[in-house]
Amino acid sequence: MSEKKIEATSITEVADDEKVLARFGKRQQFGRGFSTISAIGLTCALMLTWDVLIMSLQYGLQNGGPAGLFYGYIVAWIGGVFQALVMAEMASMIPLAGGPFNWVSILAPPWCRKFLSYLAGWITIIVWQTTVSGTGFVCGTIVQGLLILNHPTYVPQRWHGTLMACAMLAVALLINLLLGRQLPRFEIFMLAVYIAGFIGLVVPVTRLSTHKSAAEVFTVFQNLGGWSTQGVSFFVGFLTAMNCFLAFDAPDHIAEEIENAAKVIPIAMLSSLTLNGILGLGMLLVLLFCMGDIVAATQSTTGYPFIDIFTSATGSARGGTALTCVILTINVFSLAGALATASRMLWAFSREKGVPFSKHVSKLHSRTQTPVVAMVITVILNRLVTFIYIGSAVALQAFIGVIVAAYYSSFFLCAGVMLHKRLTTPESTIPWRPFRLGRFGVPVTVIAILYTMIGFFFSFWPYTPVVTPSNMNYTVVLFGGTILFSLFFWAFWGRKVYKGPIVEIQGSVIEIM
Repeated sequence: MSEKKIEATSITEVADDEKVLARFGKRQQFGRGFSTISAIGLTCALMLTWDVLIMSLQYGLQNGGPAGLFYGYIVAWIGGVFQALVMAEMASMIPLAGGPFNWVSILAPPWCRKFLSYLAGWITIIVWQTTVSGTGFVCGTIVQGLLILNHPTYVPQRWHGTLMACAMLAVALLINLLLGRQLPRFEIFMLAVYIAGFIGLVVPVTRLSTHKSAAEVFTVFQNLGGWSTQGVSFFVGFLTAMNCFLAFDAPDHIAEEIENAAKVIPIAMLSSLTLNGILGLGMLLVLLFCMGDIVAATQSTTGYPFIDIFTSATGSARGGTALTCVILTINVFSLAGALATASRMLWAFSREKGVPFSKHVSKLHSRTQTPVVAMVITVILNRLVTFIYIGSAVALQAFIGVIVAAYYSSFFLCAGVMLHKRLTTPESTIPWRPFRLGRFGVPVTVIAILYTMIGFFFSFWPYTPVVTPSNMNYTVVLFGGTILFSLFFWAFWGRKVYKGPIVEIQGSVIEIM
């Protein structure tokens, strides 16, 4: 195909995208610089399945053990696929930035549309804001773990990790401000780094480590948390596997920056989930076969068992440090992507007057066409959230729990209204887009909802039945507190100003399905 034909095709796709926005009463504000490959890069950079698995390994080993982690991972991967299929269909029909709250507003019954959309918006904001907090916390505490490894006289304090996390958030903000419109190219680079990092870690660890037997990996379950039964312990540790398959809906939050969004978003979601699932499974097997004593791994002085695994595999602190720096680099890049996505979600919801001070939060930078105000607010909020670590030694567990709880409750709202729409509306009257589930829509949605309910329930559980202020799961505090604030805002202000998707183009009609 000639360059002129390619250019003509691109122009046509952009024009079609603008027509889709107009149908929902929206005008084009962002530049559409994301292609299929850059959308996949962003999604992989946020899912980070094999990387997230490494970060949270200790929790799955404590409750579930090697076998629990392996089988739980397979189940979580399958559950994630069902969730992705449901979300891909909705994203294809309604490719608007912000995703879930727009889907709910347009698909829900009129009598509850406004409130459920508002609630979905706030829950989705919680998902992405907590993702920024959790990723920033991981980056900061990895640096602290490296200090512990390389400087035996260093006395770690939790406030040290908090300050390092704040510094990492500043780095992520700087990357976003400097990149501006170059973010799509950066995400392609990030995809290459992500795959190269996987290879760069798997090869040396596999070759240099002593290996366990298959029986030690696939048949050994652990209940180090002290739960009454192995089954309960498995489901508590199952959170580790579920956390590996989140954020695959990232493309719908930049829907208004993707060319041919209705077609590309489902491709990006499912392709990223497939690639991450394969890489994550490979990394999980490498870690399980190459790690040493399980109990020792869960009690690593660095805070992360993978640092000890890398150090043991290479036989030196320098080797362990080098491999750990690969993980750190990937997480810093992921933090930049998480900040970009979280700020766009905040911008999209503020555009509909769903948050306080929406008039200011919804502003775009005139030159870069990026939500700079939303980015700065996101960094400030998440710097405050990371201070939880000063009072709790299991802050990472809390971040993981909140992300899973919020992500799954957001999905439950969206999938619930979509299922209701399917059961109460003739399919021939629903304006389907390029991606649809057809007759498989109802069973796929029901299975996805059942899986989601299990994950949501166990996301609030502590990792041990003996709970103290320093080891309790603060998910209920973070998640519940934010929900209560959103309901308070709704009662006194939100219900008066929030109407759902606002018509920005006069004469356009929002397509209610």
